[in-house]
Formats: sequence, structure tokens, C-alpha cells
Amino acid sequence: MSKFTKMAMVLSTAMPLVFGTAHSAHAAGGLISIIVNDPANPYWMAEGKIASDEATKLGYKANVSAHKGDTNVESNLVDTAITNHSVALILDPANASGSIGAVRKAIAAHIPVFLINAEINQSGLAKAQLVSNNAQGAAVGAQEWVKRVGEKGNYAELLGSPSDNNAATRSNGYETVLSQYPDLHKVASQVGNWDRTQGHDKMQSMLQAHPDIIGVISGNDEMALGAIAALKEAGKLGNVKVGGFDGTPDAVAAVKSGELQYTVMQPVAIFSRKAIDQADQFLKTGKTGVPAEKQLFDCVIIDKTNVAKYTAPFTLSD
Repeated sequence: MSKFTKMAMVLSTAMPLVFGTAHSAHAAGGLISIIVNDPANPYWMAEGKIASDEATKLGYKANVSAHKGDTNVESNLVDTAITNHSVALILDPANASGSIGAVRKAIAAHIPVFLINAEINQSGLAKAQLVSNNAQGAAVGAQEWVKRVGEKGNYAELLGSPSDNNAATRSNGYETVLSQYPDLHKVASQVGNWDRTQGHDKMQSMLQAHPDIIGVISGNDEMALGAIAALKEAGKLGNVKVGGFDGTPDAVAAVKSGELQYTVMQPVAIFSRKAIDQADQFLKTGKTGVPAEKQLFDCVIIDKTNVAKYTAPFTLSD
């Protein structure tokens, strides 16, 4: 059994509950199925564990599983959630468009769906879509990056998975800020698919083609950490400054050591709990308790000035 399974998965059997409609009210209890992307990434591991812990605290059983970006796996996991008579589904969608069918399938089985971390390209299906304010996070991240790297020189960018709207939102946010500096030139960009190994390999190829770059801006921490490893191997980390996005424990450690300039922390600890709380509210009252389906949660820069306040994964103390 994997570390993630031991930490985040709870016995997934639950007494069947019969729904008259998706708006029927119920007492707390039953199974909440939680489907995340890939727990090999500490961000998604935390997402699943925090949601599972909150569900358990509120009196539900919780089952965490992972689709790893595969919509076919995601669809099968939704089938399992239906078979197990889940009272609610918490889903980090695999694909902005490709996950719509899985959401519809759950709804057809009278299981209310609450999306976290990533959106789908259709409103009015999920009861809530709770995500980081990626545009805001990218803007503050790019501003911080300029402070560290400077206003002149060649740089490279590592982008997340094209199937995830967050990748484009962050890249566009970076561009909005960095394009205001005419002497900063993006000479290379590669898709690293949120993955550390791919970030390392893509950084190697970009560095070979553009040995004069002075900075790397990354769509997430895993790719940034991969880039740092490649730069260290090439003996260039002292000359190239890297910025990240997510606020993972490994990235925070790299900020402390000085290898990573900063990371933009996503409030995954907040919205993962809130998704469970809103599911609980909906199951009891037929309403989520919030006025809008789409909910944005602002991100926070973590650098050496506040890194000591990072007291738990994705959590800053007051």
C-alpha cells in the first residue's frame, strides 16, 4: 500500500442513500468520494488529505483516488463513486473540457459535484468550483520575479499541462506583467506538464539552446525544482534565478536554502476544506451557503521574509 493510500484513503464502504433529487437534504454521514490528480505531486497529495480529513471530522467516510490526468480513469472513478453510493463528489478535474462528461454522469446519479483546484469549461453543472486566483497569483509572482531577476536580459518559461486552464492563466498572467519590460526577452518556453523530471529535461534543452538566460519563470514548483536541478548540474544556478508557483514543502525548503527565489503559495488548504464544508451544507440544506458557483482564493508570495511562518503544508501562520 502506498504512502498516500495509508495517509489519505479511508474505508470506502458506505450505507446506500437514496436521493429523490440532487437537492434533497440529508443528515451528515455517508461516503464523500474525493478524486485528485496525482498524489506523487505534494500539492495534490495535500489536496486529497486535507479534504479527506475535513470530511471525516464532519462525520462522513472519505475515499481518495487519483486519475493522474487521464479522463478515462477519471470516468471509471466516477463510476466507482456512483456504485459506492457516494453522497457527494469532490473532483479536481483532469481536463477542462474532457471532464464535463464525468461531471454530468455524477449529476445524473444525483451526486452533487464540487470542483477544486481546476475549472471545467461549463458553468451550471457543479454546485461549486473552488480554485486559486491564478491570474492574481501569476501577476504577483511575475512582479516578484522581476524584482529578483531584473528588468533586462533573456529568460525562459516552463508551462504546465495544456489541458489544464490554470497553465494558460498563469502563463498569460506572467506575460501581462513581463511584457511591460521591453528589455526582458522570453527566448524559450517549454511544456513541462507540472512534472519535476520533465522540468529538468526541458530546462536542459533550453539551456543548451540559450546559455545566456538569466532567469526562469515556472508554472509550478515541481517544474521549477526540476529546472534548479538542471541548472546545478550545468554549474549555472548562481547566474540564473528561478521562480515557482504552488507553495509546496520542497519549494519552501528551496526558498530557505536560496536555490529558489520565491514561490506563489496556492491556498489549497483553504479551498479543499471549504469544498467539503459546502458539500456538507448542501447535503443538509440543499444550498452551498455561498452566492456564486465559481469562487477564487488569492495566492501569497513566500520568500525569505516570511518563510518562517510556513508552519504546515500550504499554510502560513499569522
